[in-house]
Amino acid sequence: MAFILVYITHKNMEEAKKVVSHLLQKKIIACANFFPIKSSYWWKGRIDETDEVVSIVKTIKGNWKNVKSEVKKIHPYEVPCIMKIDTEANEDYEKWIKEVVK
Repeated sequence: MAFILVYITHKNMEEAKKVVSHLLQKKIIACANFFPIKSSYWWKGRIDETDEVVSIVKTIKGNWKNVKSEVKKIHPYEVPCIMKIDTEANEDYEKWIKEVVK
């Protein structure tokens, strides 16, 4: 069973944990990892640079639309980054993900 990683950027750790906690409470993700990053991007006609936090959440493919919808509901960014990455893992890990999420 293949599953997905969802890459989400946040303005800080507090916001990242809030989003991830929401997704965990709804049981649509199995777990998440957090990473501090530096971002450069075009925004409203100019190049911006900022510190951000990335969360990488893990779930089954069937939860993609639900994860995307729930993140959009609570994410403070006007245009949040929510990217799906198809992936595979060892059988035991994939089995655990499937057991944990609904």
